[in-house]
Amino acid sequence: MANYTAADIKALRESTGAGMLDVKKALDEADGDHAKATEILRVKGLKGVTKREGRATSNGLVIAKAEGGVGTLVEVLCETDFVAKGEKFIALADQVFTQAVDTKATSADELLASTLADGQTVQELLDASNATIGEKIEVKRVARVEAPVVAAYQHKTSPDLPAQIGVLVATDGGDESVARDVAMHIAAFSPTVLTRDEVSAETVENERRVAEATAKEEGKPEAALPKIVEGRVNGYFKENVLLEQPFAKEPKKTVAKVLEEAGATAKSFARFRVGG
Repeated sequence: MANYTAADIKALRESTGAGMLDVKKALDEADGDHAKATEILRVKGLKGVTKREGRATSNGLVIAKAEGGVGTLVEVLCETDFVAKGEKFIALADQVFTQAVDTKATSADELLASTLADGQTVQELLDASNATIGEKIEVKRVARVEAPVVAAYQHKTSPDLPAQIGVLVATDGGDESVARDVAMHIAAFSPTVLTRDEVSAETVENERRVAEATAKEEGKPEAALPKIVEGRVNGYFKENVLLEQPFAKEPKKTVAKVLEEAGATAKSFARFRVGG
């Protein structure tokens, strides 16, 4: 029997993020030597990177930060919540996020292709981490906004996991406090667009068609259909358009009204939810 203890298994799992069975096999092969076991996990992990490419990544975290009128939002995904809350994965995500800020990346592809200080690309860093941790890890989305005022907000959907929702809000005028309030609103109410002009004509037409068919199915009078359809389409806008949503803190006012009263104009926003 290899010379190692339960404490050695725990230490190797924490330092590599690898699974229990893989850790035990590595320690057996390395005769309890931590460094050799780490190398074994890395070598075996690299062989399995290609096999992991098709796996689903539905866990992970988001990081959102804003400073000096610039906001950056990055989503880094993994396969299990065990890895998502591990120190190794969180440290990796922080490193990737710092690179996104430093390179002013605006997309995942751009970030992955960028070169770190040690000469490897972010994609190569992820491949090496995939090998050590034993899970598929990927940068799914990246957003960057610039404006006179930019606020960032992160929200935990579970107390034992890192932030699962991240938001950036860019405004012209007002101050950071109102922008942050709007960011918190966006986290809760998940609008899809800033203004109704951003909703495609095809989507609007489809909503009208559904609204009319539903009203007819409900037996509404023919003469009332146009008004009913218009009301339901407006309801769609209130649900999906940020500026038309009732503000979370003051539901009698729209987000647009709250911003107007604060002397602010919304320029853009970004919202990521892990796996969303």
